Amino acid sequence: MSQELEVRLREKAAQQGQDVSFVATQLLEAVLEWEVQDSEAAIKGIQQGLEDFEVDRFRSFDDFADEQHRKYNLPADS
Repeated sequence: MSQELEVRLREKAAQQGQDVSFVATQLLEAVLEWEVQDSEAAIKGIQQGLEDFEVDRFRSFDDFADEQHRKYNLPADS
């Protein structure tokens, strides 16, 4: 662990009045839970996209690109 990270962890523990190990465990649990939720959301998004494609609920890449060019005022050749 870098010294900077250790200092930040100790500061956070002190602010919370908690043991460094307890705070580190809480942070790791939060990150791991976020990772699971992020993966689940990505899988759901992919599944929805596949379902949409199967029932012809999609648009062409050219339509998407045109919309992005208009939305972000991009030059036509980018």
